[in-house]
Amino acid sequence: MDARLNLFGNALATKVLKHINSASKAVSDSGLPHAIQELVKIRASQINGCGFCTDMHTKDAAHAGETAQRLHLVAAWREATVFTDAERAALELAEQGTRIADAAGGVTDEAWTNATKYYDEDQLVALISLIAVINTYNRINVINQQPAGDYQPGQFG
Repeated sequence: MDARLNLFGNALATKVLKHINSASKAVSDSGLPHAIQELVKIRASQINGCGFCTDMHTKDAAHAGETAQRLHLVAAWREATVFTDAERAALELAEQGTRIADAAGGVTDEAWTNATKYYDEDQLVALISLIAVINTYNRINVINQQPAGDYQPGQFG
């Protein structure tokens, strides 16, 4: 598969991605635990069918010490015993926030209330921002048919 556009060589794409990357950096530097960030990015990317982001974030998570078992079970987190209650709350929020078109009510009050048990206000801002940012990246890459498989950990800084 070849990408439809060379997003890394287009001046306008570079400008747009620079702003999205700035938002991503703000979330990355927040108080939201890095492991939670990677799990959320992986799950949203799986839901959206974004191979490029799934490849990137599973490799980054493994490089940061995440276990293969947990990475293999992200898609089935509800049945897996390897995730904490806090991770489960973040994954539920990520799923509902990614699938908002599938649910007339958007994110449920139950999912939100559960997340507030584990995350403070700044972490919640980071979490919902992360969900929005990864969904943006996913949509750009899926629309562009960005090929997956060649990513190397730390490739983008």
